[in-house]
Amino acid sequence: MGDLGMFFALSGAVLAALMAGIGSAIAVGMAGEAAAGVVTDDPSKFGKVLILQLLPGTQGIYGLLIAFITLNQIGVLGGTADISLIKGLLYLVACLPMAFVGLWSAIRQARASVASIALVAKRPDQAGKAIIFPAMVETYAILALLISILAVTGVGGISI
Repeated sequence: MGDLGMFFALSGAVLAALMAGIGSAIAVGMAGEAAAGVVTDDPSKFGKVLILQLLPGTQGIYGLLIAFITLNQIGVLGGTADISLIKGLLYLVACLPMAFVGLWSAIRQARASVASIALVAKRPDQAGKAIIFPAMVETYAILALLISILAVTGVGGISI
């Protein structure tokens, strides 16, 4: 049963990193396409649009963080690696908020970033305000990160 528990726990860690990473890769690519178009017309706007392109990349970092915390908790990065089936399932569930919200919010944040990049293209003096729109989407990625951190570390304290 320990092997099955470890399988589910590892699946949770992998899903958090994989799904949030895929979301960020798609999102940074979308924003990068829009940013490249702006820089083609006006290279001086590079710094402003680069910030907007990078914003949806944070979900991938958050997913990686949840994966590292989980791997550490389950003993893969050192320590004991004996996880019961129930505990493995709990780790899997604990990683899901970051996995799903990371994927979805990164893509939605990219859409807000693309719109903000268009704003900067026409009104470069509004770059500060343009950052606020995709940053609002970030709030939900941070909430998912917090829930997954609390859940993963909480599962570590349970004796099953």
